[in-house]
Amino acid sequence: MTDQWHVSVLIPARDEEDLLPRCLRSVLQAREAVLGIATCDVIVAVDRSVDGTFRIAQEMLGDAGAVIRCDAGMVGFARAAAARAALRRRREVLSRVWLANTDADCCVPVTWLADQLQLAETGAQAIAGIVDVDSFEEHGSIVPDRFRSSYVLHPDGTHPHIHGANLGVRADVYLRAGGWAKLCTAEDHDLWHRLSRAGARKLSSSHLKVVTSGRRHGRAPMGFAGALAAHNEVSLDA
Repeated sequence: MTDQWHVSVLIPARDEEDLLPRCLRSVLQAREAVLGIATCDVIVAVDRSVDGTFRIAQEMLGDAGAVIRCDAGMVGFARAAAARAALRRRREVLSRVWLANTDADCCVPVTWLADQLQLAETGAQAIAGIVDVDSFEEHGSIVPDRFRSSYVLHPDGTHPHIHGANLGVRADVYLRAGGWAKLCTAEDHDLWHRLSRAGARKLSSSHLKVVTSGRRHGRAPMGFAGALAAHNEVSLDA
């Protein structure tokens, strides 16, 4: 089918040997669920990693994708490298290529890719989903309630959150906006804003949810882990 979608799942990973297997198992299940309606590969960009992340990614992916190395220590660089590698592998019309982004410490639902493609078919060119936390064991007992009470979800299913861990974009629109910037943090907000300037049809949906780790110290400075940890410091009067 000339109008069939191709999906590339892009995953940056640095020293993620403990959590990457969970992530890849979930992504491969989501991949399997769309193979009847789309082709799909998974690109893992292993960035300045000193543990077994590269080996694990290679062993688990097999011929379902590719694993690349980079040495920037910068999440925006790794995401951009994964996108470049994905697009070099494709010959499809870019308006039928979907780039689905997540993180190595995340677990996606089996319908994650199918749901994005369904929205893309209705005209969405960029989609922002939400995250939930797998465990708060590294945090104080008040943090779960503080996190969930501050994490805004609108009654109509939209939301104000942007997470590189749950962001999809059509490849032609991604390139028109300039792609991932080489930033250490907030690369997701940066791309989302540039997608607006590029005139992309954007959608935020609380129905697209991935689960991320509740670790207190993350890989990106001032990233989600830091924002979550900050709830430990909020005064009781806040």
